[in-house]
Amino acid sequence: MSGEEEENAAELKISDEFLKAKCLMNCEVALILEHKYEQLQQMSEDPMNQISQVFEKSLQYVKRFSRYKNPDAVRQVREILSRYQLAEFELSVLGNLCPETVEEALAMVPSIKTRGRAHDDDAIEKMLNDLSLIKKFE
Repeated sequence: MSGEEEENAAELKISDEFLKAKCLMNCEVALILEHKYEQLQQMSEDPMNQISQVFEKSLQYVKRFSRYKNPDAVRQVREILSRYQLAEFELSVLGNLCPETVEEALAMVPSIKTRGRAHDDDAIEKMLNDLSLIKKFE
């Protein structure tokens, strides 16, 4: 992307570095931090080896705002969203915010319709229904 063009996430006009970056949903970050937290607890029998407050606050945050708690559900969400050829940040936004209607999804991530992909309202609705089934059976 040239320096003269203005970035616009709604039209997916963002830097190549950001487009290629791996984005994680809050639920994925929570799984990673929980695993690390368990490792740190096992290693920190020494009272001087305490877990940082920033780490604990970060873990609390992602756990609080994670829509999916079960590791299998987290994997299924990424698999479902990956089928729709979404950019990483689009996938993360939809996985984090869990819109219930096509209108909500388009308001949150307008680029899913404007990027020249064949995502009509029916395809978006099917994607949202698949996500809601995972949440329902979690």
